Amino acid sequence: MQPSEINKTVKGYRRLIPSMNALLEFEAVARLSSFTLAAQELGVTQAAVSKQVKLLEDTLETKLFHRLHRAIKLTNEGCILHSAVAASIHRMASVYDKIAEGIYDQEQEIVLACTSAFSQFRVLPRLSMLRAIQPKLKLRLFTQMLTPDFHRDDVDLVIRYGNGKWDDGNSIFLFDEEVFPVCSPCWLAANPAPTSIVDFSRMELIDSDATLDGWLTWNSWCRELGDTRPKLTNILRCSSYNDTIQAATLGHGIALGWGRMVSHLLKSGDLVRISPYVVKPKEAYYMVIPNGREPKPLTYTLIDWLREDGQLKH
Repeated sequence: MQPSEINKTVKGYRRLIPSMNALLEFEAVARLSSFTLAAQELGVTQAAVSKQVKLLEDTLETKLFHRLHRAIKLTNEGCILHSAVAASIHRMASVYDKIAEGIYDQEQEIVLACTSAFSQFRVLPRLSMLRAIQPKLKLRLFTQMLTPDFHRDDVDLVIRYGNGKWDDGNSIFLFDEEVFPVCSPCWLAANPAPTSIVDFSRMELIDSDATLDGWLTWNSWCRELGDTRPKLTNILRCSSYNDTIQAATLGHGIALGWGRMVSHLLKSGDLVRISPYVVKPKEAYYMVIPNGREPKPLTYTLIDWLREDGQLKH
């Protein structure tokens, strides 16, 4: 390759991005919603920061901020750029830290995205088994309250609950689900167990918001069993399923147990099933590999590990 050709190659991205400093200073302004605070954080003058942001706006031929009275606000274009820049900076910082600490091994690390409930109830209780079978595997968890997506380009695998049909990745079936009432042994010792669906209307129910497609609340669970009575009343409602199960283990009432999530709590005796009633949703759990990403060598080991307890046993 001739020197002139090398020079053209090197300048390729610089033609599109005239200044990396401008992007860094734009990110600080957007994150802090202030030119002054961004300048203080970066150790430069406010005028220098304003100049760099103006450079980006002139290059893109669009405004990135609305300059309001004593305030600034990102434009739509500014929001799009900030999302990309912030994610890239976060990823670069993460890689830099790992290299600096001598712990970067890209082939052995798997980034797994899932809901916080799946992480707490399905992943973390099984970590010791994973370490036993794959001691060199490094697992990094990225958790979200709602259905995980691929907005981070470093995610290798995503756990989703649904019908398995998503356009942004290839789905591998993990396991189905069963939903049934659970409570703590101490609550059951102090209260009569339900013998019919009608009994639940008179009991201390703990519910959680429907955060996923196909998620069952007490009312939708009863409807699945054919109960058409007026809506049930809860003594406690949580936005997080984690809190719902924590409240049940502490003896505050009855919660709906998603069998794959609470199996370890049933085995330990922290929770008990208190009725034969059960709903089997048509949705299931899937491992999703993002489009364009090849499975890593340990991907299928991770899938087998998550499936560990096989079919639900009664």
